[in-house]
Amino acid sequence: MDQSATISGTESARNSNVSALAPRQSLRERVEQALASAIISGEMAPGQLYSAPVLAEEFAVSATPVREAMMNLEKRGFVKIVRNKGFRVTPVSDESLKDIVDVRLMLEPPAMRRLAGHVPDAEIPALTELADRIVTAAERGDFTTYLTADTDFHAALTTLLGNNRLTALVSELRSQTRLPGLIGLVASEELRESAREHHELLQFLVQGDGDAAERVMRRHVEHVLGWWAGQSEAHAVAGT
Repeated sequence: MDQSATISGTESARNSNVSALAPRQSLRERVEQALASAIISGEMAPGQLYSAPVLAEEFAVSATPVREAMMNLEKRGFVKIVRNKGFRVTPVSDESLKDIVDVRLMLEPPAMRRLAGHVPDAEIPALTELADRIVTAAERGDFTTYLTADTDFHAALTTLLGNNRLTALVSELRSQTRLPGLIGLVASEELRESAREHHELLQFLVQGDGDAAERVMRRHVEHVLGWWAGQSEAHAVAGT
């Protein structure tokens, strides 16, 4: 194994996303969330080799929860395990991204239409708090908090529909469109705009406006393709 490359790759990930472990989760979950955030923000680069023991030192934990987190991240499509070496962040093709977003568009906007007018009053304060947290995190550029709150918000909404298979499928698809480096490419105003859509969506759901809720959710999902297209264009220009 190229130890220098491994350590170098880990050094590039040494930042708030990697070193800050959120409370109220298991150790493995906290490590997994921190690694996922570092991958999505672009702090851990596709193709770079990362070592579980070296990352464990960064987290001040044993290598076991790091390896467990890596195995889960592999299932989610974030990384590929390199036997006896560590793992590499997995790149995603344009075609795969479009396919995944297409499936999300088939599921999530209609689901929000169906949910409109059926959000229990008791759930509104918690959903509002999550939406507030998303906006605040976007304004601060706090990607770890943004991703956690965003995941919790959308999972809570789909859970209200009472279909466990839908909730699991949407969660998996959303993970697959959290592409390596994507959030690091998003201009701060674009991220803030996406964050504000959570309040907009919740408002229409509470009001029972299914058409508007479906429209906002569709626009929200389509942001991923727009952001990725912007990256592809930037790469094309850089290559000319």
